[in-house]
Amino acid sequence: MFAVIKTGGKQYRVVPDDVLEVGKIEGEVGSIVQLNDVLVVGGDTPVLGVPTVAGASVAVEVLDHKRGPKVIAFKKRRRKNSRRKRGYRDEITVLRVSEILTDGAKPTKGPRPKKEKVAKESAQEAAE
Repeated sequence: MFAVIKTGGKQYRVVPDDVLEVGKIEGEVGSIVQLNDVLVVGGDTPVLGVPTVAGASVAVEVLDHKRGPKVIAFKKRRRKNSRRKRGYRDEITVLRVSEILTDGAKPTKGPRPKKEKVAKESAQEAAE
């Protein structure tokens, strides 16, 4: 099963366990957020929305908030000694699709537990 969602003015085709980067979405890292702008729900019998599919949503887990690559806007007017340099970085949210919901259902899966990091000292002691 797949879905086409709309967020941040862009459309994404997603399946469960997909990881994608979208424009900033409010939500704590590790929490589950529902995206309600679902344009298509695909599968054996695809459902097209007019403009969105009623009762459909996609549950996603917020993995990280970060900033995108640096974009430089440089303007120069030749022979006028006029130069302007301006840069910015987009705010990005990294999401993992946990499930695609239909008929107004609520998310059943919670956030995944984080893997615990093994300390280097304990790994060295085990090797000796």
